[in-house]
Amino acid sequence: MKKTLHTQPDYAARESAYLADYAMHSIDTGGREQAETEHPYRGPFQRDRDRILHSAAFRRLSGKTQVFTGNMGDYHRTRLTHTMEVASIARTIGRTLQLNEDLIEAMALLHDIGHPPFGHAGEDTLNDCLESEGGFSHNRFALTLVTELERPYPTFPGLNLTREVLNGQVGRAMKQEVKQYPLLEAQVVDIADSITYDAHDVDDAVKLNLLSIQQLEDVPLISSCLQRIRDRFGVLKGKALRRTLVHELIDCQVSNVLAFSRSAIARHQFTSAVAAQQVERTVTTGTKMTEEKRALETFLYHRVYRHEQVVAGRHQAQQQLLEAFDILTTSPERLPIKFQDRMQTTGIRRAAADYLAGMTDQFFSRQHQVLSQS
Repeated sequence: MKKTLHTQPDYAARESAYLADYAMHSIDTGGREQAETEHPYRGPFQRDRDRILHSAAFRRLSGKTQVFTGNMGDYHRTRLTHTMEVASIARTIGRTLQLNEDLIEAMALLHDIGHPPFGHAGEDTLNDCLESEGGFSHNRFALTLVTELERPYPTFPGLNLTREVLNGQVGRAMKQEVKQYPLLEAQVVDIADSITYDAHDVDDAVKLNLLSIQQLEDVPLISSCLQRIRDRFGVLKGKALRRTLVHELIDCQVSNVLAFSRSAIARHQFTSAVAAQQVERTVTTGTKMTEEKRALETFLYHRVYRHEQVVAGRHQAQQQLLEAFDILTTSPERLPIKFQDRMQTTGIRRAAADYLAGMTDQFFSRQHQVLSQS
């Protein structure tokens, strides 16, 4: 039978047919801060995804450090490629669990948009600079970006995202203060983020010769992945082994999440997205996998994130951020007009930090040079 082509697809009917009862359906959205006319064929979460994707802050992620700075090469992950990998893995998990993929993708694209230049090194420095004023968090700054600093529309500030997408980010920024557990879609993004950085930090570290696969063999999760690779392919070496290891590392974690989550969902028999929020964590890894992931992350912390090459780059970046922050707070007239206006409500120090946090690594380096010489 020939299918009828609809020029204006009914996304609500499509979601009703495909999504589980415990998924967040678009028709149940809490809406936006600024009322808007519904789009004829794009659902609210699809529109959120597109708004984030087209934002200036999202584009800047291509020039921001994930773990390794640009002076170590140009082939490893950036914040942008990390974000796209998270979105891909999150969609896979969400689709299998019959959750709302549009909402998942919007949350995934948003989750790291607030990272300053130089990754966690930059975040730690700005947090120290603002210690007496509540500190700095990339998760909170993401909310500042999409509710205040991004201004693509003439009648209101921010991207005017749905409450579900914003609440997902609020949950990341204020985990200890949020009383309600996150939507299952938000839980998917959290676990996809963890899976992604476990895998790609191993990949990048081996590729940059910071460690070898042989050094990783003592880590239980890696050891079991390598054994399955040997059983299936025999002896692999070099690039082939590294790439196959990354694939296996992702696949085994995703499979574990799906097995655990399906069992938990079946046990709780959720009847709605709200009902699913009454249970602490449903979309996560099982106990054994959680322990193995923790052991891998501990290994990476000591052997990769604290590697002398990484630490040296981190120290230099932090020193330059401190210098730029001091110059801008001492001479706020050197801030762009937008941030000079902003400091009337946020104060000089917060405005300066917001300005620095929005920069890419390279733009910051150029600005630091200008600030230091004049």
